[in-house]
Amino acid sequence: MHPPNDYTKYAAPGYPSAPMSIPPAQLYPSFGVHVPTPTPNTLGKWSTNLFTCICPCVTFGQIAEIITQGETSCLASGGIYGVLLGVTGFACLYSCFYRSRMRGQYELEEAPCEDCVLHLCCETCALCQEYRELKNRGFDMGIGWEANMNRQQGRATTVAPFQGTMRR
Repeated sequence: MHPPNDYTKYAAPGYPSAPMSIPPAQLYPSFGVHVPTPTPNTLGKWSTNLFTCICPCVTFGQIAEIITQGETSCLASGGIYGVLLGVTGFACLYSCFYRSRMRGQYELEEAPCEDCVLHLCCETCALCQEYRELKNRGFDMGIGWEANMNRQQGRATTVAPFQGTMRR
């Protein structure tokens, strides 16, 4: 057994004299590092859903629904994208059209290169940038066009959470 030391109050369970790691902000406040302290309801839980990732079909569908102002649904646009990706491998040609449309709506520059070149060379990066741009402009990308409009107009919208299980 190790002799007691100043770190016993930070001891990890099962190791009475071993120091538990202390967030850098507590050790070195001059570094300005913010390390959030987990709350009991977040311990052991992921902060995002597994499917919050860049799934090109879903991400593109969400972008297209907002860009078309609900003319096409996330499901329809994402489905077309998925078929094009699976059959031809060139869904990027379809998605670059929506990037151009988005640039026109928000008067964005065509940078760092032409839309189709960007989508051809780095499709997922382009989709992520478009997704973040719409999110930063106040859209909740998970609820679609109509629910976003209801939210902006102060009307209540109910969106059912996913309650199913993953199956093969």
